[in-house]
Amino acid sequence: MAGRIRSIALAGVASAMVVGGIDGASAGAFGIREQSTQAQGEAFAGAAAGSGGVSSMFWNPAAVTMRLGWVTEQNLTFIGLSGRITPQAGTNPVFLPLGGSSDIGQGAVLPSGATSYQLSDRVWIGIQTGAPFGLVTKPRNVWAGEVYGRSNRIFTLAFNPVIGFKVNEWLSVAAGPNIEYFRLTLRQAVPLPINPAALPSSFLKGDSWGVGFTAGALVTPWEGTAFGIGYRSSVHHDIEGSIGVPLLALAPLGGQVTANLNTPEKLSVGLTQAVSPVARVSLGFEWDNWTRLGTIGIVSKTRGVPVSFLPLNYKDGFTYSIGGEYDWSPALTLRAGVAYEESPIDFSNRSVRLPDNDRVNVSVGASYRWSEKLTLNVAYSHLFLDKARILSGVGRDYNVQNIAFAGVADGSADLVSVGFRYVFGEPAAAAPAPVIRKF
Repeated sequence: MAGRIRSIALAGVASAMVVGGIDGASAGAFGIREQSTQAQGEAFAGAAAGSGGVSSMFWNPAAVTMRLGWVTEQNLTFIGLSGRITPQAGTNPVFLPLGGSSDIGQGAVLPSGATSYQLSDRVWIGIQTGAPFGLVTKPRNVWAGEVYGRSNRIFTLAFNPVIGFKVNEWLSVAAGPNIEYFRLTLRQAVPLPINPAALPSSFLKGDSWGVGFTAGALVTPWEGTAFGIGYRSSVHHDIEGSIGVPLLALAPLGGQVTANLNTPEKLSVGLTQAVSPVARVSLGFEWDNWTRLGTIGIVSKTRGVPVSFLPLNYKDGFTYSIGGEYDWSPALTLRAGVAYEESPIDFSNRSVRLPDNDRVNVSVGASYRWSEKLTLNVAYSHLFLDKARILSGVGRDYNVQNIAFAGVADGSADLVSVGFRYVFGEPAAAAPAPVIRKF
C-alpha cells in the first residue's frame, strides 16, 4: 500500500515537471482553464460534476471518488494565441509612427494531470497538478505602446493532494492543500528624451511559493445525475524579486523589491444529466474573484518605501457553459460544447500587457476506449474574443509620464488537447454510489 501511495505522488510530480514549458492564458485575465482534455470537449460544462473525469479534481476535488481503484489521467494542450494591437488617433504623436504591436500571441504547451487511488469502499486519495495561471504576450520591441509593455510573462505550477470521503450512497466530499509556485517577468521601454525607436527597457521580475486549499462536494442522487460544487481558495504570495533600470540616474527605483499578490479564488458549479442510455447533457458555472488583485504595490527591500505599482484593478469573472456527449458505440464517445465568459478586464482596466475581453468558446472532442484499461481523449476549441479598446495615459490607471496611447486589440485562440486515462489493476472494492459515466 505504501508503495502505491508513493506511486500516486510520483505520478503527480512527473506530470508537473513538464510544466516548465507552460506559457499562455486562455481564460479570463491570466487564468488557465485547460486542465482536462475530456472536459474541454464540452467547453468545460459540468466539469465540477465530473465531466472531466479524474481531472475534474481541478474544479471539484470530490471528483476523486468517481472512479474505482487506481486511475491516472494525463493531458497535454497546445494553446495557440493570436492578437494584435493597432494604435489609433489620440496616441502621443511622437510614438504613433512606430506602428502596431504585430502578433503579441505566443504558442504554448500546457501539461496537466490527476491521479486517484481508492483506499477503501469510502476513502480515496489523489493529486492534481497543473498551472492555474499563465501568460505570455510579446509585441515588437519597438512599437507605439512600448512604454506600457514590451514583454510580459507569468508562470505558475500547482500541486493539489486531496483526500475524498464517500459519506453515503449519494454524497461525496473532499479537500486538500493547494501548493502553488508563481513567477512573473515584465518589461517595458523607459521614456527618455531620445529617439523613441531606441529606448532602453526596464524590467520587474520575482517569484514566490504560497499555499491555499481546495474543497468540494459531489451529489449523485440517482443513476444518471451528478451535481458538484468546488472551491479553490485564494493563494497569498509574498513575491521577492528585483527591478532593473538602464540609467544610473534611475538607480534609486531599482534593486531588490517585494510585492504582495493574492490570486483569485474560484467557485465552480456543475450538473450532468443523462437524457438517454447513450447521451448526457452538462451545465457549468464558474466565478473567479479577480477583484482580489487590486493595485499591487512594489516596495524596495532596502528602503522599505514604494518604488512602483501594478494597477490591475480587475473585476470578477463569470463563465457559463453547456455541453453534451453521445456514445456513438461502446468504444467511442463524441462531445461538443459552448461557453461564454465575462472577462474581468474591460475598458476601465485594460492595458497593452493583457488586452483581454469577453469571449465565446466553441469546443468538440472525443474519447476512444482502446482497452478496458486505456482510454484516449482528444479535444479542439476555438475562442472568439471581442475587439477591445485600450486607452492609457492621463487620467487612466496605466499612466507613464502622461504619454497617451489609444488602440484596438483583436485576437482569437485555437486549442488542441490530447490525453489518456489508464486504470491500474482491478478496483479495490465496490463503491456504494452508482457509477454514472461510461467514460
